[in-house]
Amino acid sequence: MEIKKMSNEQYKNYVSKIAPKSKFGKNIVCAFVIGGLICVAGEAIFAIMVNNGVDEKLARTISTMVFIFLGALFTAIGWFDKIAKRAGAGTLVPITGFANSITAPAMEFKSEGFIFGVGAKMFNIAGPVILYGTMTSIAIGLAYYIFKMYGVA
Repeated sequence: MEIKKMSNEQYKNYVSKIAPKSKFGKNIVCAFVIGGLICVAGEAIFAIMVNNGVDEKLARTISTMVFIFLGALFTAIGWFDKIAKRAGAGTLVPITGFANSITAPAMEFKSEGFIFGVGAKMFNIAGPVILYGTMTSIAIGLAYYIFKMYGVA
């Protein structure tokens, strides 16, 4: 078999012909629409609860819990990945993405048992987010406390 030498220009032309075309614009629109629909659904749940006499703070908490539950449920039954293929970041940015990041590893390793599978692998993805989010909030809280103590803040 003979290897044909190509110039850089010929190689660029060849790659541009066989490379899949970018769906960047379509992906942005899908993420915006589906992510927006998830947020609208959250606001609808919140509004329904408030209109039925639930305290606003409690309604926010319940709305968040509903979406964490739905994100975990949809991951467990295999719907989340199908939705995420179309929505991209639209499903990952709201709290549903956090629920997915905890549930997906747990589901993947459930065959290894509850301790070494589900328990050990559950926070593979979400663990660093939780850790650094907590550490950052502590650092900011301490800085705020120190600034407030010296009258700067």
